[in-house]
Amino acid sequence: MTVPAPAPVPSAGPPAGHFDARPLLEPVNPAEVDAFARAQRTAHPSSAGQIIAWVFAGFALLCVVPVIAIMIMGLGYAIGRGTGVAIGGVLGLLLLAGLVVGIVMLVRRGIRTRNLTRFRLARFAQANAMSYFGRIDDPPLPGMIFSSGSARMSTDVLRGVDPRFVEFGNYQYTTSNGKQSQTHRWGYVAVKLDVPLPNIVLDALGNNTLGSTIAGAFSGDQRLSLEGDFDRYFSLYCPAGYEVDALYLFTPDVMARFIDHAAQLDVEIVDDWLFLYARREISTLDPATWAWLFGAVGALLTKLDQWARWRDDRLRLAAPAPQHPPLPAYGAAAPVPAGSPALPFAAPQALLTPPPGVAPPGQRLRRRSPWLIVGIIVGVMFVVTMAPFAIGIFSFLFLG
Repeated sequence: MTVPAPAPVPSAGPPAGHFDARPLLEPVNPAEVDAFARAQRTAHPSSAGQIIAWVFAGFALLCVVPVIAIMIMGLGYAIGRGTGVAIGGVLGLLLLAGLVVGIVMLVRRGIRTRNLTRFRLARFAQANAMSYFGRIDDPPLPGMIFSSGSARMSTDVLRGVDPRFVEFGNYQYTTSNGKQSQTHRWGYVAVKLDVPLPNIVLDALGNNTLGSTIAGAFSGDQRLSLEGDFDRYFSLYCPAGYEVDALYLFTPDVMARFIDHAAQLDVEIVDDWLFLYARREISTLDPATWAWLFGAVGALLTKLDQWARWRDDRLRLAAPAPQHPPLPAYGAAAPVPAGSPALPFAAPQALLTPPPGVAPPGQRLRRRSPWLIVGIIVGVMFVVTMAPFAIGIFSFLFLG
């Protein structure tokens, strides 16, 4: 997939290198906003889906307007015959003109607001040493939300690369059950790690509403209870057999950072990525939201260096053994080639340390089987359907 180039960056006064929220709120030059919008349209022309949506909207308007006009003239005819029809026709034209003007004004206002938001975010990105991307279709990220549904896209993406790759963005995808569709919206922060780590999910308990939980798809036997107050804020899920590794990664000081700065965010570690998920858009014009996110990421970055030292011993144990010539019989003296150096009594460090990476059992959490849910539904339907027949047979046999 081709990742789009960053949006043209408008000029900004303050220098980069520190958190600066002024571009989110300070006055702007309308001419600069218009120039930025034209550059955006040139770089990202309207998609086929957007054109089709506009065509359907125009077609619906053409279908609705005649129906309303006929109803108005019919009402005028019922009230005043010919004069009423004329008055109804005039009123219908006035209503149509008002409707068209109102729709045009709403669309123009929406476009103007959207362009202003993008312009401010682009200036904010530049002031904070980042790049702005208006839209990325089907982003190639391994997080759990990036593989669900269809029409997947990230919008208002801000990306930085120093001291490490960090991306902030809004994300949406659509699911459908055949009769109706639903659009799911998220905010996310993606942080590139130094090495691949086991697939670990922290379900924030503070953002679970009406039983909604990001970890609902995972098998419950993968939940790991940690010490202290961590279980009051997060439910931690890790692959079976990686409990000790999770304790190594989530030391008390790391857990304290998550509690203090990310207790309202769901967290996922997958491959060499750390994701923070919010159940709302985070790339906004709200300075408080950005200050919170920058503080959370900055607090976590100071603890990621110790994660870079983690290695999966299963890779070393699972590696195929090197092929050696047959050893002499037990106790027999093996011939030593002339001039051979003495064998050191310390193995090379490379042979004791596994390579960076994660063995297959730890790469992904095990999900709940959908067949269990299907079986329960089928069982309930069978019981409900057969219960009257069973009661009738029981009554006939035992109650006469």
